[in-house]
Amino acid sequence: MDNRRSERVERLQKAFMQARVKAEIPPDIQVALWMKFLFVTPLSGVGAVTRAPVGVWRNLQETRETAQQAVQEIIAVGRARNIGLPEDAMSMVMTMFDGLRPEVTSSMQRDVMEGRPSELDALIGVVVRFGREADVGTPLHAFTYSILLPMELRARGKVEFPA
Repeated sequence: MDNRRSERVERLQKAFMQARVKAEIPPDIQVALWMKFLFVTPLSGVGAVTRAPVGVWRNLQETRETAQQAVQEIIAVGRARNIGLPEDAMSMVMTMFDGLRPEVTSSMQRDVMEGRPSELDALIGVVVRFGREADVGTPLHAFTYSILLPMELRARGKVEFPA
């Protein structure tokens, strides 16, 4: 986690490569983690709220703008936490969304739609908590978290109400 190349990490990379699985050792692991977070969290949140695959919500101006707002909130939180995100992080993430097959949904979206426990807290909840810690507003993520929370609690058996 401190960006030092270790023998252990190099052995892992070699094992993946021998199994024909693409694996790279990023120069900055924090940036690599946050770039994945920038991609997965809005994909999951927008998908879970809309119940629509990426090909639908990325092509509607309103939901595309919602996804951009989600990405921007995470960028702001990351920068407040001194993560060296690239200046073009927004366009990089939107290009990744645009490159997905239209029918793609996230695992969190599928879990929410099927009434199973999801990654709500680990994705959307983390953005809200990190934002509070850094004194950075995350209104879209706070809204998304609060809207999905009843379904999450039902899936975890903590509240009951009809489907």
